[in-house]
Amino acid sequence: MNSLEDLQKPVADILEQYREQFAATLQSENALLQQALNHLLQKKGKLVRPTLVFLSASLFGGVNQKVYDVALALELLHTASLVHDDVVDESDRRRGQASVNALMTNQIAVLVGDFILSRALHHAAQTGDAKVVDVVANLGETLADGELLQLANLDADKLDEASYYMVVRKKTSSLFAVAAQLGALVSGASEENAERMRRFGHLVGTCFQLKDDIFDYDTKTDVGKPAGNDMKEGKLTLPVIHVINKTKNEDMLAKALRVRRGEASQQDIDELVDFTVEQGGIEYTYWAMNEFRMMADGLIDECRNPAVAKSLHSLVSFVAERKY
Repeated sequence: MNSLEDLQKPVADILEQYREQFAATLQSENALLQQALNHLLQKKGKLVRPTLVFLSASLFGGVNQKVYDVALALELLHTASLVHDDVVDESDRRRGQASVNALMTNQIAVLVGDFILSRALHHAAQTGDAKVVDVVANLGETLADGELLQLANLDADKLDEASYYMVVRKKTSSLFAVAAQLGALVSGASEENAERMRRFGHLVGTCFQLKDDIFDYDTKTDVGKPAGNDMKEGKLTLPVIHVINKTKNEDMLAKALRVRRGEASQQDIDELVDFTVEQGGIEYTYWAMNEFRMMADGLIDECRNPAVAKSLHSLVSFVAERKY
């Protein structure tokens, strides 16, 4: 597997300029706000979504300021949604560091998220492209809808993969889909090619979430969250959903529903984790992820720009094979 740094080489200089612009846009004269923004800027992310924007743009044209503004708008929208999600989920950690709401207060975190959201909309508008503004605005709706759908599922008395994938599509893969779509569109791609890249991004984003699900059962990885943390937060992911549906185990279903309602004991969670591993939930999730991975690889245009196409293949491999 190529490292993330290797696959980012064709856009390394672009990513450095992007980092500078990202830091520049998260500046405020309000000292309290800037304290929170500085805290967020301390954590250096993998930049997978901006990389997807820039590779998609490079495949169909070139990277201009409009492409930078698209990448900034999407990552800022994503950041704002995470700040708000931590308030909703009452989470005290994010990416291995204290969440804004834990560092400060829920009230401050909500307002910080609002500020970042406004910066996202500013950069979408800076493109001067109504299509971009519309897609980014719809993405904001989709992310909120996904969070509400996940909350609504807490009251459901059954587990099904269709509901799981719907939340993944709205909360995770939608960001990847729009990153690939708009990167292509603002660099001159046709609507048809932009739609092809949107489908590619959706598949990559689904792989990304499935690998995150697998991480939650692996104590040997360092992904900024303890093993079993999803269940502690009331989240049931594909590995456990699959094995409960496969085995029809009523006792484990009862434990899973307690997890969902926030009523599970540590013993419930430990037994569910062990059951999921023993019954092949991890292997099934790897199989599903590899199915999406193959479909994503099949959508890459090999002839348009072979070097960029190679990096896109490497991006798919990184997402599926990453250790963090």
